[in-house]
Amino acid sequence: MNTTIEQLKSGIRDGVPIGLGYFAVSFTFGIMALNAGLSVWQAVAVSLTSLTSAGQFAGLGIITAGGTFAEMAAVQFVINLRYSLMSCSLSQKLNHRVPLFHRLLMSYGVTDEVFGVSVCKSGELSPWYFYGLLLAAVPGWTLGTAAGAVSGSLLPERVLSALGIALYGMFLAVIIPPAKSHGILAGVIIISMVCSLLFSLIPVLAGVSSGLKLIILTIAIAGLAAYLFPVAHKEEAHE
Repeated sequence: MNTTIEQLKSGIRDGVPIGLGYFAVSFTFGIMALNAGLSVWQAVAVSLTSLTSAGQFAGLGIITAGGTFAEMAAVQFVINLRYSLMSCSLSQKLNHRVPLFHRLLMSYGVTDEVFGVSVCKSGELSPWYFYGLLLAAVPGWTLGTAAGAVSGSLLPERVLSALGIALYGMFLAVIIPPAKSHGILAGVIIISMVCSLLFSLIPVLAGVSSGLKLIILTIAIAGLAAYLFPVAHKEEAHE
């Protein structure tokens, strides 16, 4: 019992920066959702059930343009397909005895930032640690949306632009510290940045959507790194 509570507390503590970053970014989403014709409660419901920044912002564009459900489904599939790769990675950190219902509950909260913190957690990943992250991250995302929808129109444009890049700064804070002490990880990050830049500069590749680009680069670079530099895995005895 104590272990469960400790894992939960540890997850909440590590998830507070995520929640604060989410609040800032979802604040902007709340403003845009209201301008797109959604009510405050509709905007909050979208954030609570989706929990995906890129997918939600893209969805608003489709709603504003009067797109079809098929277009919405296709866009969300491409943008959010990367979470399947992240889920596969996180499943390798779970004890093989973790039941299916825990895995299903955890799948709801797999985001870029939650994944980044979870995958950097040493040892096996406890579902309760993951739930602690969500207890801090989910309220930050939904409350930020509500706050933006209610009062965001009062803020100047410069403040809104600053809030929009807060999440990227937070994600850099997640990946840079472990990269400093892990040369291979640092190399993978640099190669990923260079390849992403090439996708933007080369005309043939520039038309690839951001979601599909991320999937291609993740599979290619992470797969090659895993093949060339496999991580030694210790067999642990389970009583």
